[in-house]
Parts: sequence; structure tokens; C-alpha cells
Amino acid sequence: MFTPQVFIETPRLILRQWKASDHEPYIKLNRDTNVMEFFPSVLSREETLAQIERISNHITQYGYGLFALERKDNHKFIGFTGLSHPSFESHFTPCVEIGWRLSRANWDQGFATEAAKACLDYGLHTVKLGEIYSFTSVYNVRSEQVMVKTGMVKQGVFDHPLIEDGDILKQHVLYKIS
Repeated sequence: MFTPQVFIETPRLILRQWKASDHEPYIKLNRDTNVMEFFPSVLSREETLAQIERISNHITQYGYGLFALERKDNHKFIGFTGLSHPSFESHFTPCVEIGWRLSRANWDQGFATEAAKACLDYGLHTVKLGEIYSFTSVYNVRSEQVMVKTGMVKQGVFDHPLIEDGDILKQHVLYKIS
């Protein structure tokens, strides 16, 4: 039986490399319009599987990435939290970004904040990153609250270059921690 590498543990969560049993729940998560509300679209099965491959390769290459998030109480996959390299050009890139995406059933329980705090600590103290950014649509108040709760500081707003002009999701808040 394959046991994925564990990178971080918190009181309630395990942040680890991805495994095959994560695929179906992550496909379902990426098709949930509530979860994907602040993204340009939901993702297809093929897009999600390709994303998992990119994420896993990133973790293998860098020793950090968008870690699969597992609850300790029931050992269920609930999404991801972790560090990545944005693929667009902006005034703050290149950089390392922290991000999270959790299944709707696991919202409002503090999991995103708990996992994000642990990832920030890992990134700043284990990986020795000098700074970590986070960003989201100006309308994504829930994610912005996580940024604030983790101690990140608002840097301002910017127009996301990969989102079309005129799209309601174009303007993003930008946070940073050093």
C-alpha cells in the first residue's frame, strides 16, 4: 500500500503528497459551483487530473506545493492548502503564493486557517522563503478573512492578468507575509 509523504501535521489535519484516492473527491470539489465561485469556471475531470499531476510534480521538485489536505478524525481528503508559483506576470511576481481550496462540507470549521498558518510557518521557517503572497477576487471575503487571520498584510489590489477585462473577477486583493 502506498503511503504518501507527510509534510505537515496540525492538531486536526495532515498535509501530504497526493494519492490516487484523492482524485475522485477532488474532481467533485472542482465541479462544485460554490467552491469555484471566484474562479473563471469549474474544472472538468481531465483538467482536474492534469492539475493534480502538475501539483504532485511541483511538490516532488520543490519539497513544497499545494498539499493534499486530510482530516485526522476521519482520514478523508477535503481539498488542498499549500504553496505554489503563480504562472503570470505582475508587479509582485515571480513569487511564492499560498492558496487553499476546501470542499463545501468542510467550510466554517477553521480548517483553511489552521492549514494556512501551518503552511506559512513551513514556508517561512523550513523552506526559508523570504516572503509569501496570497491573492483572490475582491469579492471573495471568506478567503480574504483567512489571509487576515494568518497574519498576512494587505498590499493593495491589482488586476489579474489572466482574467479578461470586464470580468467581475478581474480585480484581486493582494496580501503578503515576510
